[in-house]
Amino acid sequence: MGRNAHDAVFRGATDIALDAKGRLAVPARYRDRLATRCGGQLICTIEKKRCLLLYPLPDWEEIERKLMRLPSLNPRASRLQELMLGHAAELELDGHGRVLIPRELRDFAGLARDVTLVGQGNKFAIWDAARWKERRDAWLEAEEDGADLPDELGSLTL
Repeated sequence: MGRNAHDAVFRGATDIALDAKGRLAVPARYRDRLATRCGGQLICTIEKKRCLLLYPLPDWEEIERKLMRLPSLNPRASRLQELMLGHAAELELDGHGRVLIPRELRDFAGLARDVTLVGQGNKFAIWDAARWKERRDAWLEAEEDGADLPDELGSLTL
């Protein structure tokens, strides 16, 4: 499916402090796109790297349909369904552009106060800020040799 003009693209990494209740203030530059794309309706779920994924509702519904089509007798597919669907929480932007991240999701990702919101195109990843910096630096070091690049990236010029 191709992207159209109404699809939001989220990019960049932003450091944010969660408030005492566990609310994340979505940066102002994304709020209009989220309002247009999903009316402030979001889905947050876990990711195996110990971060959270935050999707606009229409993008999540597309992922959800794909997950539901996976063969349920395949153990890896079943685990992915159980993890992503089982931990999915419906969130809504409040009047101040914040979302309340449920305690169990914050605990899973080790989110206390300082987090990094990382744009991933159609979604965001939410990381504990210190863990994000460690993982990012490790990934950068691992990528220096260029090994194990998928064939699709072989012709990519940056």
